[in-house]
Amino acid sequence: MLFSDIIGLPHLKNHLTTTAKRNRIPHAQLFVGKSGSGTLPMAIAYAQYILCENKNDENINGNASCNLKFSSLSHPDLHFAFPVATNNKIKSHPVSSNFLPEWRKFILSNPYGRLLDWYHEIGIEKKQGQIGVDEAQDIVKSLSLKSYEGGFKVMLIWMAEKMNTAAANKLLKLIEEPPNKTLFLLITEDEEQIIQTIRSRCQTLHFPPLTEADIAEALVKNENCDENEALQLAHQANGSYTNALHLFQKSSGDEQFEEWFIQWVRTAFKAKGNKATVLELISWSEEVAGMGRELQKSFLQYCIDFFRQALMLNYKADKLVYLSPRTSGFKIEKFAPFVHGGNIMQITKALEEAIYHIERNGNAKIILTDLSIKLTRFLHKKAA
Repeated sequence: MLFSDIIGLPHLKNHLTTTAKRNRIPHAQLFVGKSGSGTLPMAIAYAQYILCENKNDENINGNASCNLKFSSLSHPDLHFAFPVATNNKIKSHPVSSNFLPEWRKFILSNPYGRLLDWYHEIGIEKKQGQIGVDEAQDIVKSLSLKSYEGGFKVMLIWMAEKMNTAAANKLLKLIEEPPNKTLFLLITEDEEQIIQTIRSRCQTLHFPPLTEADIAEALVKNENCDENEALQLAHQANGSYTNALHLFQKSSGDEQFEEWFIQWVRTAFKAKGNKATVLELISWSEEVAGMGRELQKSFLQYCIDFFRQALMLNYKADKLVYLSPRTSGFKIEKFAPFVHGGNIMQITKALEEAIYHIERNGNAKIILTDLSIKLTRFLHKKAA
């Protein structure tokens, strides 16, 4: 993967190539950025730059054979670890090596793909993938061997926050004192979910959201998108090329999320003083609880974003508002006054707590019903 294939981020490209040229490569690095910011393709391009000893900033003019192997992500000194779970093919002890063909296909077709896209790819969208202790044992074994081409070995761990405690503890010593010419590249969307002892051993690189201009340019170049539409999608994407692609392909899932959200808040408004409406909230909770946990978490994160957008609109920060609901009869401008400084913290905290409990396998129906009842109180709270 070439640096020129990566959208924007010239300062990060320059930083990575400069440190490599000066032979000042930290043995463990943590790339932190939201989905669609380019952390994964940047890590692969960086690995290619190092392993193939490429000479210029565009990642060419190095070892031709090595670069050819990278074109299919099959270089023997590039190792991957990522969240997995059992599926129809792998019934027990799933590890990344069981899914390498699907992984290569996924990355080559969509290097900006999000976690839920990956779960769909391997048929575990109703499960929560993880990087477990079996994976950690595989990593230790892989890195104990000599490099195939006599240079660096690179271990790229995608969504490192999905590493469970047993796996993290098993890898801790290896990350602290890796074999000679071994490079760990950990990629995460939420560094706080990674145990402190691992974070402290990594040099952290933060990826900012992509600019609207960069996203629009990429849509025009890669997807033959009309320039005006590209600018509109780039604004709605909120700094994520992944979001922009899903909006362009009309496959973001936001249409379903919007329908659930609007049904939810409309029912919550009616529920005050109307006991019969509580049954509608319970029915809504049952519907959403029937989805996979990853989908539930994605929806609740969408709700947090929606409430924040309404808050900004309420406080006249119109330029920061990118959501434009399409549901008939619903106007975000009319909804915005009900989200204010007097309730936004309580709403956000309740949604984050719901995500926390769902992630830890709590009963989704109970969690969502409790959340719905809280919402009826919060939405009727007066602004300070």
